[in-house]
Amino acid sequence: MPYAKDHKTRSRSRILQSAMELFARYGFKKVSISQIMKEARMTHGAFYAHFESKESLYSASFLELLKESGRARLVKAPLSIKKLIALASNYWNLRQQPDSRPGPETLLFNEVGNDNESLQPLLQSSYEDLRKLLERRMQALSRLQKLEVSSALIRDRARAILASLVGAITLARMLPDEEERQAILKVAQTQILAQMQLQTSGVSEH
Repeated sequence: MPYAKDHKTRSRSRILQSAMELFARYGFKKVSISQIMKEARMTHGAFYAHFESKESLYSASFLELLKESGRARLVKAPLSIKKLIALASNYWNLRQQPDSRPGPETLLFNEVGNDNESLQPLLQSSYEDLRKLLERRMQALSRLQKLEVSSALIRDRARAILASLVGAITLARMLPDEEERQAILKVAQTQILAQMQLQTSGVSEH
């Protein structure tokens, strides 16, 4: 019996969906092609009919996550810092949120220390996307608060927030003590929210 005309498209989509879920939860290094194909309920050999390598699949997964995230953010409120922390925690099984979907920000949480050169542009893109998102939110807050805040200060605040967020989640992932893991995330959240409030000394620097 011949395959339907859209068989290849649907097969590729199944592989992508499986890859997005597994990469988001475990990271690039810990996921194998065999695991992805098993999750997609397809044979290992079928993989190469759609992708050249695990790296190429990872790239395609990132682009798909970016598209899905963009569509979601068109109809929902911008990703808040609290939501970002909750999502990141869920990716590493620190909290249970089965209804959440992975986004491109997972790259910064799951790929810390990954030195695969083919993935570096994606990590850079993910970082810049999140940094710009934070900058836009702080610019909006500064307008609401009627503060004159330099773009350089806002950018540095965004960098500090991302460093705190990724660092806290990386540390929490390393520890077996659940209570301490949650304490680290809570403290990080408090510090990040404080960074978002621009009413501190030096905000009027130009």
